[in-house]
Amino acid sequence: MAYDAVQMKDWQIAEAAEENMPGPEEWRERLGLEKDEVIPYGRISKLDFIKIMERLKDKPDGKYIEVTAITPTPLGEGKSTTTCGLIEGMGKRGLKVGGCIRQPSGGPTMNIKGTAAGGGNALLIPLTEFSMGLTGDINDITNAHNLALIALTARMQHERNYNDEQLARLTNMRRLDIDPTRVEMGWVMDFCAQSLRNIIIGLGGRMDGYMMASKFAITVSSELMAILSIVKDLADLRERFDNITVAFDKKGNPVTTGDLEVGGAMAAWMRNTINPTLCSTVEYQPLMVHAGPFANIAVGQSSIIGDRIALKMFDYHVTESGFAADIGFEKFWNVKCRLSGLKPHVSVLTTTIRALKMHGGGPKVVAGIALPEEYTREDLGLLEKGLANMLHHINVIRASGINPVVCINRFHTDTDAEIALVRKAAEGAGARCASSSHWADGGEGALELADAVKEACEEQNEFKFLYPLETKLRERVEKIAKVVYGADGVSWTADAEAKAKQFESDSTYDSYSTMMVKTHLSLTHEPSIKGVPKGWVLPIRDILIYSGAKFLCPCAGTISLMPGTSSNPAFKKVDIDVDTGKVSGIF
Repeated sequence: MAYDAVQMKDWQIAEAAEENMPGPEEWRERLGLEKDEVIPYGRISKLDFIKIMERLKDKPDGKYIEVTAITPTPLGEGKSTTTCGLIEGMGKRGLKVGGCIRQPSGGPTMNIKGTAAGGGNALLIPLTEFSMGLTGDINDITNAHNLALIALTARMQHERNYNDEQLARLTNMRRLDIDPTRVEMGWVMDFCAQSLRNIIIGLGGRMDGYMMASKFAITVSSELMAILSIVKDLADLRERFDNITVAFDKKGNPVTTGDLEVGGAMAAWMRNTINPTLCSTVEYQPLMVHAGPFANIAVGQSSIIGDRIALKMFDYHVTESGFAADIGFEKFWNVKCRLSGLKPHVSVLTTTIRALKMHGGGPKVVAGIALPEEYTREDLGLLEKGLANMLHHINVIRASGINPVVCINRFHTDTDAEIALVRKAAEGAGARCASSSHWADGGEGALELADAVKEACEEQNEFKFLYPLETKLRERVEKIAKVVYGADGVSWTADAEAKAKQFESDSTYDSYSTMMVKTHLSLTHEPSIKGVPKGWVLPIRDILIYSGAKFLCPCAGTISLMPGTSSNPAFKKVDIDVDTGKVSGIF
C-alpha cells in the first residue's frame, strides 16, 4: 500500500512504515545469512563483511546496476529516490534485489539539502537513524582523522620543546622538522560551520600546543572517508592509513601518518566501519548504507565493499553515483570500476522535466525558495530546448559501452505531453526510456522502469574505460574534458602544469586515480552555465594530492571543504516528541 506522498511528509511516511519494519533476526532469515553475520544495532544491523564474503566467495555475482542523472537543479533530481523506487519495483516483480547508497552527512541533513534518503514512497527507513549518525561510522572517521592531527600537533610541540637527544631519550622520536606553514590536513566535524574554515590553534603557553594557522573541514570530505569508499577489505584500509600526507617538512618532503606512527590507531578507530549497515525501503526491500564521500574531491558514491557484498547476496544490486553523469558516472566508470574490477550491466539516467526546462532557459532555481511557475505548468517549447542536456549524458554513458535506461522521475505536476516528448527524444537517441512515479506510487509506479532495467541487464555490453591506466595525467584530463564535459580543450595555470609535469615524471603516480574537481551544476566549470555549451575551454588551476587514497585531483574552479549553514536551515524544522522520543521534521 502506497502512502499519500502529496499530503504526508517524508518523516510521517517513514514513521508509519517503520511500525512493521523487519528486525535483525527477520532480515537474517530473509537474506539467508548466518547468525554471526548480522550485528544488531537496535532496529538496524551491520553486516559482517569478512564473514559473508568468505562464505559466499565462490557464488557468482548478481547483475550490477548504477544510477546517475542529468545535470541537476540545486534541488537534486532524485537519484536516491529513483534508487529506492527501482529496488521496490524490481521487488514487486519478485526479483531478489537490494542496493547500497551513501551515508548522509549531518551537515546537509541539518542545513538546506536534507538527508538524501529518497522521498515519498521511495524512501529509506529507519529515517531518524539514517539521518542522525546511523551506526557511528562518521563519528569513527571523525575520531580517526582528528587523531592524526593530535599526533601532528603534539609532535610539533615536543620537537620545539626538546632537543634531538631529549627526543630520542624521552619519546624514542626522530625529529621530523615539520613546516608549520605547510600543514595539509585540518580538523573535521560533521556540520556546516563556516566560522571554522580558518582558525588559529595553540594559543597560550609552551605547554598549550603549537601556535599556528589551522582549519576545519566537514567529515565527509576527509581523506579517510574517501579511503573507506574505495578499499576492498580491512587489510587494504590499514595499508593506506600509513601513507596519508599530513604535512611537509622544511625541506619539502611529505610527513605521513606512518611517520607519525598513528596509522594503526586510526585503523583501530575505524575497524567497524568496513561493515555496511542494513536498512530498507518503505516497502521492506533490503538497502545497505556504506560510506559517504564528497562527490567532487572523492569518488562520491557508496563503497566498493558495499557493492562486493551486495553482488553476492542479491541477484540484482543497485548502486548510486553522486551528482550528474559528467561527475558521478565518470568516476564510477573510470575510478570505482577500475579499482573494484567489477563490470556494470546497465546505468539508469535519472531525468526530470523541471531540470530539462532549466537547461532550456527556464528561470533560476534556488534551494529553499518556491519554484517559478514555469516548472509546474506545461511548456513543451522550454522543455524541448533543454533536451540537449539529457542527450549529452546519454552519450557520456554510451562512451563506456553501456546503453543507458532513461528514467523520467515523474512529478505530479508533469503532463503526459511532456513525458511523451522526453521519451521520444531518449528513444530517438537509442536509449531505453521509462516513466516512473515511484515517489507517489512506490514499487507499483516503478514497474515500467524495473522491466526496462531487467531487460537491459540481459543485454551484452562492451564496457571499456575512457583511457588506459598508463595514460598520463594531462592526457586523462583532456580526454575527460572533451568526451565527458564537451569542452574544446584544457588550459592550465603555470603552477598546475608544473605540478602535472612533476607527477607525470614520477612513476609512483602512474597508478593514482584521476579525481576531477568541478561544479555539479553545469557541464562546465561555471555553475551558472546551463544546457550543453559549445566553444569553451576547461581551466585547471591546481592539483590536489591524496596519497593514502592515491588520488590526483585536478581542480577546475574553487572548492570549499567546509560548507556554510544557510539562513533557513533544516534544523529549524526538526524536533522531538518528549513523550515518545520520536523525531519529526527530517526530510
